[in-house]
Amino acid sequence: MANLLTLTSPLMRQTVGFDRFNNMFEQLVRNTNEGFENYPPYNIDKVGENGYRVTMAVAGFTMDDLNIVLHNGELSVSGAMKEKEAEEGVQALHRGIATRAFQRTFRLADYIQVTGAELKDGLLTSSLVREVPEEKKPRTIKIETK
Repeated sequence: MANLLTLTSPLMRQTVGFDRFNNMFEQLVRNTNEGFENYPPYNIDKVGENGYRVTMAVAGFTMDDLNIVLHNGELSVSGAMKEKEAEEGVQALHRGIATRAFQRTFRLADYIQVTGAELKDGLLTSSLVREVPEEKKPRTIKIETK
């Protein structure tokens, strides 16, 4: 049950790479799901030790309709469909596939880099990896005796 709460907490839905801080804040935000935008739906997955994947359902959007920007530690994904002329002789009776414009921003932890993005079968997948510089990694200090 705790893992389900971890994956669905509002903190984890808006951040990537802050796994170790989630438990501290989960109690504070457990019942505050109201106010978080749900469109378009998305998943955040951890892939291996240092990899992450953000997958967004963007059915109906083309590559020309989507924009991904990484700036100051934030990954912003936006989409806006261009007006399409109706087919001659076709009248829409129901429009259930959402085509409204959106912008979703994810705050990234230090050293998280975007390595690529792919649009396939209505899913936009952004791949991320944590690349900690050698000088920031823990190192063992030799103890000398005199």
